[in-house]
Amino acid sequence: MIFITEYKLKRGFKPEMERIREAMESAFPATVAEKDGKLLVSYGALKSVEACIVDKKLCVETVANPDSSDEEILESNKAFRQFLNDATGYNAKQRAKMAKKDVQN
Repeated sequence: MIFITEYKLKRGFKPEMERIREAMESAFPATVAEKDGKLLVSYGALKSVEACIVDKKLCVETVANPDSSDEEILESNKAFRQFLNDATGYNAKQRAKMAKKDVQN
């Protein structure tokens, strides 16, 4: 499964790829690569996570590994949430609230 999501950045969280790279390296204990202006990492149940900045928003494309164990899924989810917290400045509850608001508009 492939998911592509855009996330708003909290005030003070600059849309800079170097800052996003640091958040990615901090959250995922794996090698972060760069290709065509996008950051790429593969970790656990996430076959790939691709991140870039478009119109001052963080765009993230994820591809799940369907053969992952429950433990791998939980660990990968935790790392991904940490990455989003560090990259956007918003926690999961705040991101969900904003997504709900965007759908209604």
